[in-house]
Amino acid sequence: METVEAAMAEEEAKKSKMRKKGGFRTMPFIFANEVAEKLAVLGFTTNMLMYLTRQLHMPLAKAATTLTNFGGVSAMTPLIGAFLADSLVGRFWTIAAASLVYQAGMLLLTVSAAMPVFRPPPCSAVGAGAGAGACEEAAPWQLAVLYVALLLNALGAGGYRPCIVAFGADQFDESEAAERARTWGFFNWYYFCNGASQLVAVTAVVYVQDNVGWGWGLGVPTFCMAVSVVAFVAGYPLYRRLDPSGSPFTRLAQVVVAAVRKRRVAIDAATLYENDDMDAPISLYGKLVHTEQLSFFDRAAIVTNGDLMTDASDSKLPPSSPIPNPWRLSTVHRVEELKSVLRMGPIWAAGILAITASSQQNTFSLQQASTMDRRLAPGLSSFQIPAGSMTVFTLLAMLTTLLAYDRVLVPLARRITGMDRGISYLHRMGVGFAVSVAATLVAGFVELHRRESATAAGTTDAGTSPLSAYWLVPQYALHGVAEAFNSVGHLEFMYDQSPESMRSMATALFWLSISLGSYVSTMLISAVHRWSAGADGSNWLPDNINRGRLDYFYWIVTLLQVLNLAYYTICARCYTFKPLQLREVDEDAKPQVEMQEKTSLIEPVKEQEKASPLI
Repeated sequence: METVEAAMAEEEAKKSKMRKKGGFRTMPFIFANEVAEKLAVLGFTTNMLMYLTRQLHMPLAKAATTLTNFGGVSAMTPLIGAFLADSLVGRFWTIAAASLVYQAGMLLLTVSAAMPVFRPPPCSAVGAGAGAGACEEAAPWQLAVLYVALLLNALGAGGYRPCIVAFGADQFDESEAAERARTWGFFNWYYFCNGASQLVAVTAVVYVQDNVGWGWGLGVPTFCMAVSVVAFVAGYPLYRRLDPSGSPFTRLAQVVVAAVRKRRVAIDAATLYENDDMDAPISLYGKLVHTEQLSFFDRAAIVTNGDLMTDASDSKLPPSSPIPNPWRLSTVHRVEELKSVLRMGPIWAAGILAITASSQQNTFSLQQASTMDRRLAPGLSSFQIPAGSMTVFTLLAMLTTLLAYDRVLVPLARRITGMDRGISYLHRMGVGFAVSVAATLVAGFVELHRRESATAAGTTDAGTSPLSAYWLVPQYALHGVAEAFNSVGHLEFMYDQSPESMRSMATALFWLSISLGSYVSTMLISAVHRWSAGADGSNWLPDNINRGRLDYFYWIVTLLQVLNLAYYTICARCYTFKPLQLREVDEDAKPQVEMQEKTSLIEPVKEQEKASPLI
């Protein structure tokens, strides 16, 4: 008993110390870091298709696959960074180290773009008999330099991306209601700063790349990356820094192993094992309580012979204090950690196809823009909008939606639903999925019109279609609205519903859905490329899209998204939120289990009602 009280006192001392740090005063450092980092990343990824096809002379399909693969790896490495942050290093040091790796990758990429030796000769410099249209593709060693730079950037992203959001949210004390409410505003403003930096990247930085040179165009983002490291480290004295609490993968594996070992043991919910002292480091703000779903894993918390041991070698424990063998016995809290992760799975998976749809903006939508009339003001000015800058319409739509959501929709919805956030993140994601369907549907019709316009003007082989690039604005804008709803809602969902000790891992899972979405895009492009191939060598996705059927490809993506929306609707209606018992309660009141709002995609569900299990 004394040990439990000592552990609780130690945790309270840690919390008291942390309350003196953090809060909104740390946001300028974190947001400055995020703005500079995103400016660096988007500064080269937004227009990278043009660099690969025009500077390294890659075929369109190969360039698109390279970018989607890079995006996939960059979104998968966060699992490694999250593991290191949650179990060994902590979020601050993981972010700092990853930023340095990122900086090395950006420097190598800048050097390779600035020095001609790292690129093949221009098309006009190829041998006389080759013709002006023939281009020599980059040599294997030149591509190797590019791939090393991209790999370093992917590794840097692996440490930065899963930690920065969770680290920012850590600055607010969840044990206080007012602080907990500010967390949700943080997600909106985090994404707003993210979008603002992207807006600068796809306008100013892309303009420099297209009109000044790629050396300067990549040098500016590299400098911004260095600024992001300095900005983040400068706030070190003010941050709340939570200590790592051990490997989350190990704890999940221990629950599974213990449950399998006791698979034939009868379950008695009244006798399940709990140990507040053991769970204190991984439940700083509150512990999870028992739920009926996924009851097979409850067997891990049943005490059987040999599960408890007495550790006489530990001088901190009385000789008679029994401790559990973690591979044979888990606490209810640890069992519920596993259940929470499994319950999140179906909702998490629904985000994959949404990424598959939005990823086309940096590949085929970019190629569409490059074949259209991109004059800023036809008839008044000859200035052309860079094709890579067309995503500015996505960002403007996203920023406008975020502002309208925070300032208009939330106050209005709050009066109707009574929820602090206005609508639940499940509703928010559902709106995003629906808008994403509309975005790809519109893209298909616009491409049909663009191709017919090119055919009528006789520009099927080469040249620019007379159709204005402003026809692409609706599809770009709809993708921006979808991202404001879906991505922010998805991020909120992953952070809130993940166990407290696994929040870096939860953010990594958010990025993993982006990774898988990029890979699905790659596989879909390859499959359509092969399936649509004709005997004459034609297919739907040739280098010259004027001779392809990109509209068919967009409509295939639309059909997949319709099916995904139906799947998500079913999962959202069945989802049950994690039950959390707060550590700090009113002394005059009995401990209450704070059952978070249980809202489905279609209609609210009373807090006392339990939805059917997903798995």
